[in-house]
Amino acid sequence: MKFPNAFLIVLAILTLSLCSSFSAPLPQIKLTPTFTKQDIKLPVALAIPPDDSARLFLVQQFGKITILPRNRSSADSSTFLDLTDRPLIEKQFEEGLLGLAFHPDYAENRKFYIYYTLQDPKQSILSEMQCSADDPSKADPSTERILLRVPQPFWNHNSGNITFGPDGYLYIAIGDGGSANDPQRFSQNTFVHNGKILRIDVNTRSGNRPYGLPADNPFLNKPGYHPEIFALGLRNPWGISFHPKTQELWAADVGQSAYEEINIITKGGNYGWSHDEATHPAKAHRDPPPKKTPFIDPIHEYDRRSGTSITGGLHYRGKAVPALQGQYIYGDWGFGNLWALHHKDGKTTNQKIFTRPSSQNKFRPTAFVEDEKGELLILSHGGQIFTISE
Repeated sequence: MKFPNAFLIVLAILTLSLCSSFSAPLPQIKLTPTFTKQDIKLPVALAIPPDDSARLFLVQQFGKITILPRNRSSADSSTFLDLTDRPLIEKQFEEGLLGLAFHPDYAENRKFYIYYTLQDPKQSILSEMQCSADDPSKADPSTERILLRVPQPFWNHNSGNITFGPDGYLYIAIGDGGSANDPQRFSQNTFVHNGKILRIDVNTRSGNRPYGLPADNPFLNKPGYHPEIFALGLRNPWGISFHPKTQELWAADVGQSAYEEINIITKGGNYGWSHDEATHPAKAHRDPPPKKTPFIDPIHEYDRRSGTSITGGLHYRGKAVPALQGQYIYGDWGFGNLWALHHKDGKTTNQKIFTRPSSQNKFRPTAFVEDEKGELLILSHGGQIFTISE
């Protein structure tokens, strides 16, 4: 049968339109253990200092930061910082040493920042330290300067992800205080730091604070608000990172009982918890929402058929799996599955790239980080580090 030329042109346009509305299938990736001779326990973060050393500093939740060996098959390692003599943990599930960020001028000032919990009373601590002037492989605990103390009513939802932004300021993710359903109503309470992302200037001082307040912080000089608050309405943000090109701040937020979510964090944004869980009314909802405060919806959510506890996430820049370049790679701690998410011009596509097999039933991703070459490393709660390949 012959079709008129006009029909063929219309058919071609429709075909191109349909094809462009779907993303090309992404490859299923493989996970390969690396640093297998290291004695790793509860890895939760990894950072590389900006000093051209390409060293990998691994944060272990029980209280140590170790420097991983350049030879990944080596059993050698060195302890950079040991806080195990402090009362960090009542329940190891979510307390402990949780975050590490190196000052952008670390090569000159030797400063780095850690986030950890303490007991009696329960609190989260943000501290500045320096490495030893005589030994770059050792921290000097005597230089510790506590910047922030956040009271914690319960043992969980401490978050603790910290990172420097492209603007040179330090961003700190803090959970809602714990228990379930935000019983203290902290997440929308602007008189507390819990349930927020904070932004501070570690290079200056504001009043009697041991840090500075960026002049464009959204609630600076606004009555009833902590001036450090950058965004609010979060439950337990776990995994914050900046898009390498757009410089947007992305945050995965762990849900309560029904939905996990991924947000692009905007200055002054309110992300809804505990009135909403992702885009749905939360079971914790009891109060009327704040007046004139529109909630910002996540760019992606998933329900309990796909997972129980989200772990973010970064935009892949490596070469091991070229098809994933530019995709936001994240996973679920409970189910052990991994996805690649692409978001552009308000449109989001999400594809599963790894389904945890029964042979890897202990794989529970706690962080997605980059090595010195920009390749993806995935930390697992069971004490493993994995690379990816096709």
